Amino acid sequence: MTEDHLRSFLFVPATRPDRIGKALASGADAVIVDLEDAVPADAKDQARSMLVAFLEKNPDIKVLVRINSAGTDEFEADLALCRDAEAVFGVMLAKADSAKDIEYTADAAKKPVWPLIESGAGIAALAELVKARGIARLSIGALDLASDLGLILDTPGAEKMLNHCRSQLVIHSRAVGLAPPVETVVPVIDQPDVVLRVAINASQMGFTGMLAIHPAQLPAIHQAFTPDSNQVEWAQRVIAGAAEFGAIFQLNGKMVDAPVIKQAHGILARAQPQT
Repeated sequence: MTEDHLRSFLFVPATRPDRIGKALASGADAVIVDLEDAVPADAKDQARSMLVAFLEKNPDIKVLVRINSAGTDEFEADLALCRDAEAVFGVMLAKADSAKDIEYTADAAKKPVWPLIESGAGIAALAELVKARGIARLSIGALDLASDLGLILDTPGAEKMLNHCRSQLVIHSRAVGLAPPVETVVPVIDQPDVVLRVAINASQMGFTGMLAIHPAQLPAIHQAFTPDSNQVEWAQRVIAGAAEFGAIFQLNGKMVDAPVIKQAHGILARAQPQT
């Protein structure tokens, strides 16, 4: 599975390296080792040391690392860790709201940058952020974003605002050819129906992946972002029809043309098992 088609991203605190191996074996498509919110302010140096030691002992693994935001005291040290660790395949930049910061991160870490949009300033700057050199794929941090915007969580109004922000990530990603964005975490572990609802909403809006805070959330995420058997069968019939009849034909009484064929190819690509 390519990085563009990763569906699930499981967070692990850098202070718990014993959980990294478990996370990598959990079935998550990718693991994000967190140096930011999951690490107390007085434990940042310790977290980096523990992560470096783990990565040196496990050079063949691949992880993302969420670093502290630009301008913080921890930023440069986080960048140095990511630059020197071959196991780090990308850097998730917390509270991203500046194209300049994204490019600096990419240049300093020498790794692709996955900006996490968590503020009104980040939403407002999307048109420039997506053009930044070194950018890989956007994700949204709805909890911090809601706080920054003064939203009342778990209300219809907040959901309308957050969905509007989600749509901006999808549109701006598509405008420059980035892979579709990654949905926010859901802060409940024992309610898979809630995770599934959020994931399905994101999938319907054009997202193709989601952040997770616990392995128990992974089945719902994978269900939402993996085409089901009916979708796969339809896509296969479209591709077969295109091979037989050309670029324009009818299937089940509906016209099929280039956009529909492209959609079918996308469904089959997302349906491929992870390798």
